[in-house]
Amino acid sequence: MNPTETFATVSMIGLGYIGLPTAAMFAARRTKVIGVDINAQAVETINQGRIHIVEPELDMIVHSAVTEGFLRATTRPEPADAFLIAVPTPFQGDHEPDVSFVKSAAESIAPVLRKGNLVVLESTSPVGTTEQMVQWLAAARPDLRFPVEGAGAVDVNVAYCPERVLPGHVVRELVENDRIVGGLTEQCSQRAVALYRTFVKGDLLVTNARTAEMCKLTENSFRDVNIAFANELSIICDKLGINVWELIRLANRHPRVKILQPGAGVGGHCIAVDPWFIVDKTPAEARLIRTAREVNDGKPEWVLTKVEAALQARRAAGRDEAKVRIAVLGLAFKPNIDDLRESPALHIAEALARSTRAELRFVEPNVKTLPRTLASGQLVDLAQALAEADIVVVLVAHREFAQLAAQLGPHQAVVDAVGVLA
Repeated sequence: MNPTETFATVSMIGLGYIGLPTAAMFAARRTKVIGVDINAQAVETINQGRIHIVEPELDMIVHSAVTEGFLRATTRPEPADAFLIAVPTPFQGDHEPDVSFVKSAAESIAPVLRKGNLVVLESTSPVGTTEQMVQWLAAARPDLRFPVEGAGAVDVNVAYCPERVLPGHVVRELVENDRIVGGLTEQCSQRAVALYRTFVKGDLLVTNARTAEMCKLTENSFRDVNIAFANELSIICDKLGINVWELIRLANRHPRVKILQPGAGVGGHCIAVDPWFIVDKTPAEARLIRTAREVNDGKPEWVLTKVEAALQARRAAGRDEAKVRIAVLGLAFKPNIDDLRESPALHIAEALARSTRAELRFVEPNVKTLPRTLASGQLVDLAQALAEADIVVVLVAHREFAQLAAQLGPHQAVVDAVGVLA
């Protein structure tokens, strides 16, 4: 396969936090991109040259791409030379992977596939999902030959290529970061490499699809295990009366120690979800990975016990709980973004909304409206929240909270889960 092969038209299935930036990167290189999403409002927003997510620099790139005619969004797939699928892969029930969105995406593009197409799955997926996707495609299009075991020449190439970007830095990292490309055949891999070379400046490292799937899960599980160590350390230090933030600073002066910072838990669409895909496939073997997930999933409950202790102190002083005001600072799953998916801060806020009669004030500088689950509280700015609060609960280290220590009053109890006061 010619490594300089070009793809005149690329279709991006899923226009969320990964799909839209990826579509924009292709369009910025003057490749015609057809974006597809079931969210009609998102499609309309994009076609107006605007974006429906928060990501630095992306708004300008999308506006330019739409204005120049290289990016167009629709709710139904259309013929293209290459199809990239970036749809959610959550879990359901007892942490069982849900790949139904991948199946729906595959079945949606099947009618418009043609000989010579390339299909790349980008969604973080359990090992074996790319092969399963081929089965769904083959069942929908028996007239086309797909890369299944024992097949000779194929009509449609298929590969797996996961994203590995950091929210808030997606535009830069999509271009600069290395990518893992796992084709179902060598030809599948080389065609996918040619596709991504359109905009990727990092290395494109070729392997098989299963290894590529496991690589993505491994990267996020590695981070989860390390975060779990920091979170567990914070709980231990609290019991022993030790300042965990000082402890970590001191320990990290060791030349071979680099402990991460504790937080309110672990959130987002990757680290809080992906390790469970490994546990689901190999439950007896993934003991450390499972334990790390349990530690991180348990951290929000520990934070809630600290808030309850502060409330109990107010009740013991004769205060009516209904008149106590709690300021909850941060709802996103990490600093300086608007993404609430799998956010431990949001889970803590929702638990407070269900369990306390206190008045709740929420400060999240990156969103304009509260989720419906927090309708009992108010979304306010930081100044108002601090002016009214009896208890301040810091759940996300947004840049807006950097000077919090100087803004607190002596009467306010503080639960700092992320070390902004350290």
